[in-house]
Amino acid sequence: MDQLDPQLVLGAYAVGVFPMADAREARSVYWVEPRRRAVLPLDGFHLGRSLRRTLAADRFRVTVDKAFPQVVALCAQSASDRPDTWINGAIEQVFGQLHAQGFAHSIECWDGDRLAGGLYGLALGRAFFGESMVSRATDASKVALAWLVARLRVGGYSLLDCQFQTAHLASLGAKEVDRADYLVALSAALTGFVGVSAATAPAPPVDFFALDGGAEVASRSVSGPLTGKDIVQLLTQTS
Repeated sequence: MDQLDPQLVLGAYAVGVFPMADAREARSVYWVEPRRRAVLPLDGFHLGRSLRRTLAADRFRVTVDKAFPQVVALCAQSASDRPDTWINGAIEQVFGQLHAQGFAHSIECWDGDRLAGGLYGLALGRAFFGESMVSRATDASKVALAWLVARLRVGGYSLLDCQFQTAHLASLGAKEVDRADYLVALSAALTGFVGVSAATAPAPPVDFFALDGGAEVASRSVSGPLTGKDIVQLLTQTS
């Protein structure tokens, strides 16, 4: 099986390229740069009534980086609607290394002690590259994505890359952009400003864990564990 170097993978994402495999058991990967890229504007997440109710009711217990390997493994599993995936052993291994280095993160949704769904991806600069999300219970991946968007908004991120557009992502607010427009947004997310050198204009602070440290939600300081109602408030307040 081909192995991937973490620094090579980080460099690839920084220029708009990411790895995929033909199947779970494939021994090699190939590099992808879509002509059309799906992005989810952080101020454009579509919070429908059903999802709003699910969040507010805390249907799932949501955690961050508590079960990264399990989330990746669940995303890589075959399912009735997805008999095979593009996550092979090399991709699973390198993302485990990137997680250990602090670049890759997961959002987990729990139904009791059972991992019901979640997502994982890569954080670099002010960009978060969503890799895969999975549900083993109704709305689990939607809840994970809602919590991710809230986290990125509070943490100072500017770009949520979803790679390829799907009907599921479109229903949640994802848009397709041309490669050239995506690269402009990516450059801005990595330097902090479009057309301004990072050496003369330092990037604004960014913190994937800001939401956990008393971030302001709906004009008040959150103390204690966050709830789904906090997430609803954050996603519905105007920027």
